[in-house]
Amino acid sequence: MIIQNLIVYQFTSFFKILKEIEKELNFNIVYAEDANTLKNTISVLDNYIIISKKKNSNTTNQLIIEKFPIKISKVIEQINIEFLKRNFNDQSHIKVKDYRMDINSRQIILENKKIKLTAKEINTIIYLSKAQNPVTPIELQKNVWGYQTDLETHTVETHIYRLRKKFLDSFGDKNFITSIKNGYKIK
Repeated sequence: MIIQNLIVYQFTSFFKILKEIEKELNFNIVYAEDANTLKNTISVLDNYIIISKKKNSNTTNQLIIEKFPIKISKVIEQINIEFLKRNFNDQSHIKVKDYRMDINSRQIILENKKIKLTAKEINTIIYLSKAQNPVTPIELQKNVWGYQTDLETHTVETHIYRLRKKFLDSFGDKNFITSIKNGYKIK
């Protein structure tokens, strides 16, 4: 599970309220009292949103709370919406080799050329690109397709063949997915 970090910036009273209910929120809550602390905190955290009373022009991922009083449930809803927006945008910028993959539009792009991908193709590419070692067809069956490992099937081999063909036909790349020791690898 990805940790969601809330950085409360120059808003002590709100930080104290959130800290009291932190266990119920499933957020890591951090306080930044000044610009230097904020900068240092941002440099070590991923997946964060900054909550403050006023806009800070030097940062992104901010949620500004200007009107008071406000229901805590409304604030939590706004925080969750901001994290959803951020995750949606982050999925538009996945880099695999020299390609840029946009999960939201199901495309992979190289320079000015792009091809459409199926959900299984995207999941296969992501799984292979994150794997440290070659991935066997059985591992792909289990982790991408959700099949039982005792089933006899050529589904993986067929999908890999078609995916390789797409890359060869569209990009001229015959080495996007390579076969190594009874497995597949994207390097």
